[in-house]
Amino acid sequence: MQDILVNWSPQETRVAIVEHGAVQELHVERTLERGLVGNIYAGKVARVLPGMQSAFIDIGLERAAFLHVADVQVAGQTGRGHHADAGALPPIEKLVYEGQTLVVQVIKDPIGTKGARLSTQVSIAGRLLVHLPQDDHIGISQKIGSHELREQLRQRMGVLVGNRETGGGGGFILRTNAEDATDDELAEDIAYLRKTWTTIRALALKSPPGSLLHEDLSLVQRVLRDLVDERTATIRIDSRMQFDALRAFGQQFTPSSVNRLQHYKGERPIFDLFGIDQEIEKALARRVDLKSGGYLVVDQTEALTTIDVNTGGYVGARNFDDTIFKTNLEAAQAIARQLRLRNLGGIIILDFIDMTRTDHQEQVVSELRKQLARDRTKITISGFTQLGLIEMTRKRTRESLAHMLCQPCPTCGGRGQVKTPRSVCYDILREILREARQFNPKEFRVIACPAVIEMLLDEESPHLAGLSDFIGKPISLQAEATVNPEQYDIVLM
Repeated sequence: MQDILVNWSPQETRVAIVEHGAVQELHVERTLERGLVGNIYAGKVARVLPGMQSAFIDIGLERAAFLHVADVQVAGQTGRGHHADAGALPPIEKLVYEGQTLVVQVIKDPIGTKGARLSTQVSIAGRLLVHLPQDDHIGISQKIGSHELREQLRQRMGVLVGNRETGGGGGFILRTNAEDATDDELAEDIAYLRKTWTTIRALALKSPPGSLLHEDLSLVQRVLRDLVDERTATIRIDSRMQFDALRAFGQQFTPSSVNRLQHYKGERPIFDLFGIDQEIEKALARRVDLKSGGYLVVDQTEALTTIDVNTGGYVGARNFDDTIFKTNLEAAQAIARQLRLRNLGGIIILDFIDMTRTDHQEQVVSELRKQLARDRTKITISGFTQLGLIEMTRKRTRESLAHMLCQPCPTCGGRGQVKTPRSVCYDILREILREARQFNPKEFRVIACPAVIEMLLDEESPHLAGLSDFIGKPISLQAEATVNPEQYDIVLM
């Protein structure tokens, strides 16, 4: 069983999913930085790029958004994002033109320096269904029961979608929580989603380009829509106002979840119940300690994320092979949890400790797949490569936890390291020589951090004195505690 804890404040909402006393997922949404995924806009084509088979779309954001040809709705095409068949699609310049107004939906938030990713294939999520207004396909979640049950649901949906009382057209996908839904509940969701799409279309006809036509639910509301399942025991929220609002929302859209809602009135902050703030700090750290004494090293870059497994101080097994195998098994469980906690996406490379036995490798991959099966996000994973690495991808739609809560270090610029004081000293000596060839001051004054000045006065003093004699000018030193380790100034006096 799992508990969902919601910590709400006017500026930020934080949600933690706790299972067996351990935090499994963290979700953070800031009022001034709300995610855009699911939002629908009236966009204007700013530029068409035939070479990239893409277009830049102005939707009123700081950066133009990105539309790939595979995400453009084409007559007769069903589904979203057929990248493998992109070559068979009409060229982008035949589908859109500069100045054209399009109804587009954000499918990936702006990340780093990249703009939002868009699609003209709109989908609107409801409590039980996802509506595909430009499609006529009826899909069933693969997580729902057997093939026979999915076919029964498909037939029921076919009747309901064609029912005149629900009105309109379009396709639908049954979400996992629709498995036990009644026909009345499904019909209600169909009517609600079709009405929402009608409202969006009406707004699109009278709104200027760059207008927001439809905004996805807030994180508090998405808790009931997306995060609650049959394993959820309680949903505790520490704000009375939000509790009342969420209960009203739940009674309308997710009645089965309302009885799990609880207003937390404790004196201790709700996240202190399971030490969640400490877990957040750990999720921002580079090193993750395992219970056995081994550890993971997580390095996140713009291109990919690497996770390295090390035995550390673990020597508990009978022999070296067993020690490695047990460390890797534990690491497989920890890696799956860290991916969810940190919301890591894109290409991920896993470097397990080398195993000589094939059966050990197969068991580690099997354990990893088992743990990853709990993830709500789409994942693809391969077995071990020739180099002993596992390559996988995890769909990235929002910023990772680290990118949301942190920024690059102003001292090292995100490199994770700075030059040594000796390296900075030599940079200074070279710069003084360069300046002496161009200018003729009475004196050179060096302003740098205390560690660099101390080295110039001590170990590097012979070189400093030799340079002063060579250029025929005195060199004075001034330490500034506020200067970062790599920064220095040479003042001509």
